[in-house]
Amino acid sequence: MAERSEPPAWEVWALRLGTADRPARDNFLMPCARSGLMRLDFTMWVVRDGDRAVVVDTGFSERAGERRGRRLDRRPAEAVRRLGIDPGRVDEVVLTHLHFDHAGNLGDFPQARVAVQARELEYTTGKAMTRPALNHFFEADDVVEVVRRVHDGGVRVVEGDVELAPGLELRLIGGHTKGLQVVRVHTARGWVVLASDALHYYANFHERNPFPAILDLGVMLDGYDRIGRLAASADHIVPGHDPAVFERYAGPDDDLPDGVVALHRAPGQATAH
Repeated sequence: MAERSEPPAWEVWALRLGTADRPARDNFLMPCARSGLMRLDFTMWVVRDGDRAVVVDTGFSERAGERRGRRLDRRPAEAVRRLGIDPGRVDEVVLTHLHFDHAGNLGDFPQARVAVQARELEYTTGKAMTRPALNHFFEADDVVEVVRRVHDGGVRVVEGDVELAPGLELRLIGGHTKGLQVVRVHTARGWVVLASDALHYYANFHERNPFPAILDLGVMLDGYDRIGRLAASADHIVPGHDPAVFERYAGPDDDLPDGVVALHRAPGQATAH
């Protein structure tokens, strides 16, 4: 039997789109000693192998931000241009889930096919959305835009775990929403997991104390264990909203713009590209 070749080493970046402050105690399900404010970053990611660039999540729309008291510092299209990528040439956008701060601005990538879990589509267009306690996390316009693209043939509807390309995988986790997926990327330093909202902060993971926006707590905690197995090490797990990501991966010889870090290099190393 032929030995399977090593998958390609993708490059992957985190790009900060905006920030907000929250009471620290609101970021953990179980009581803790934290007090004061804790910053939350709104983040997107770009994964690249040669000429192929895949965008992961697209922030929130201007309309959603105005309604919710949030403001983006830059749109996703502007963010990817900072890496020298033409947003019009991005051919795939992965939406980890359809919460308002991850699924807006799809129009920034007009040529892209969207990858989303079937369970997320079922969840966001079904009975659960009649309940304000669940639907307030979503913007109807964002969900409608995804459904419109389904009908236009512009959506890859994913069922469970799939390989988008050698070294680039989607893994269904759930817990936070019914169809939450994480992105597993093979890089020069090993397998990196872009956890998105499977865990918001490093502390949620290490303390097993989740961010309290939860659909199914048991599934969420099982997801923590699975993420640990999918990543090459704890240093290869990237939470979805922790500003510490941009501190850990800022290298001494960094030539990247502010609010952009390379995750295919170990924390603290130079991130030149």
